[in-house]
Amino acid sequence: MLKHLALTLTIGLGTASALAQTVTDIKANPSSAYLQDGRGVIARNPFGLCWRTGTWTPADAVAGCDGELAPPVAKPTAPAVAAPAPVAAAPVAAPKRCDFAVTLSNDQTFAFNKAVLSNAAKARIDSEVLGKLGSCAKVDIVMVTGHTDRLGSHPYNQKLSEKRADAVAGYLKSKGVKAEIDTLGAGKTQSIKACDDKLPRKQLIECLAPNRRVVIEARGLAQ
Repeated sequence: MLKHLALTLTIGLGTASALAQTVTDIKANPSSAYLQDGRGVIARNPFGLCWRTGTWTPADAVAGCDGELAPPVAKPTAPAVAAPAPVAAAPVAAPKRCDFAVTLSNDQTFAFNKAVLSNAAKARIDSEVLGKLGSCAKVDIVMVTGHTDRLGSHPYNQKLSEKRADAVAGYLKSKGVKAEIDTLGAGKTQSIKACDDKLPRKQLIECLAPNRRVVIEARGLAQ
């Protein structure tokens, strides 16, 4: 069953999977590029991994989600006698990841105020999402996040963003994706482009098109 999650609700992931474990809440910055719940805490998937938005870059990383962010501070003085260098153990290769994110943006995905997946969006999903999923040895989870522009009320855009995420998830299922798929509606809370309200409505709708998008993220292991 697809899960409908709203950013304004507390996201409970602690019992979603046998692999889940107790994790410490991580507070998000005001301009955080991670998904967060109504408390301002970064959302995690059933495996304890922090969910990034489609605008995330390495510069947005936070401790607890992406490892140490700064090198250790050097000691002010060196020891008088250097300790013998330890014998280096044979390196253990870390499993290769098959993580990726694809953003279906603008009106290529959905017409204004609509939640019907376009043929152009289906073609991109076939080539850029299904192709990558097929190259993974194992897919742990797929997260689909729907977004809207800022026109209209918050409740209306929240529902519309959820419907858009559901439409993409439904298409993935129809194409044989067996991995767990979680859906999330972000409404109009994560705009990536601002436009002048003084623009004529048609031009304003066109200007805000980049905000009408769906982000598909996958976590798994490579071949």
